[in-house]
Amino acid sequence: MKRTVEPSTYHRITKFALLALATIVVTGAAVRLTGSGLGCSDWPTCEQDRFIAEFEFHPMVEFVNRLFTGVVSVAVALAVLGSLWRRPYRRDLVNWSWGLVAGVMAQILLGAVTVRLELTPATVMAHFLVSMVLVWNAVVLVERSDPDPPPRFYPSRSFRRLIQALTALTAIVLVSGTVVTGAGPHGGDDRADRINVTLQTVARVHSLLVLTLIALALVIAWQVRRQDGPLRSRLTWALGAMVAQAVVGYTQYFTDVPAALVGVHVLGSLIVWVAVLRLHLLMAPAADEVAPAAADDQRAGAPTYT
Repeated sequence: MKRTVEPSTYHRITKFALLALATIVVTGAAVRLTGSGLGCSDWPTCEQDRFIAEFEFHPMVEFVNRLFTGVVSVAVALAVLGSLWRRPYRRDLVNWSWGLVAGVMAQILLGAVTVRLELTPATVMAHFLVSMVLVWNAVVLVERSDPDPPPRFYPSRSFRRLIQALTALTAIVLVSGTVVTGAGPHGGDDRADRINVTLQTVARVHSLLVLTLIALALVIAWQVRRQDGPLRSRLTWALGAMVAQAVVGYTQYFTDVPAALVGVHVLGSLIVWVAVLRLHLLMAPAADEVAPAAADDQRAGAPTYT
């Protein structure tokens, strides 16, 4: 029997994969924030003499997070199989779905290294940043697989550079945030090393980058203030998420970095990243990035922004 997956069904599959990847970012943060990072001291078993964790708080938190990796693996496997069975067949969706497989494999190996090195800041930071790359891959897959995509916009070169700068600066903010985490009090375990920098210093640098990001988003919002449609809608979501994230960040800084607020901040960083990526992906390729025939018709009937 020949298997066939409808485009709408495959789009739902990619959304499930994105949700699973986003969820494990949050559960991974919960492991660190509850001090359970070394609840299981071995990998892939919890301890050298047992696969399943003892029924104690820290081991169970770490073990349940590892089990959720199985849910992520199933979601990614469905994304790959769905891309192969989807009709009409599209090679780009197959390639992006295999990107998820590569990313999950890298995360599994990196997770093992992180445990073996007892949560060194560099490995914990890398673990989070690879997750953000995986989320980017999943967002691209969701956007490309949409059977009824929103109309993309065709910006001028200067406006395109603003959107690209917003995306790049968001990535830089994420990296700086991991440095703050590496210097902060929540290392995942009392035995975990911390980055030998002053928390206040790196927090101020991170804060300055966030404020710059919001200012850039406001500049873009001003340019599209009279426009309606998906561009303005997605920009509003991104800007709102940035402001909310800044409020949470300043609150946790002035309240001695409580674990619960740090967890909210991790979720917020994920939301900001997805929102900015969705905004970026709404931008059509430049004329020199598409085939000449397509470039000739690119602007016909489509919104342009300067």
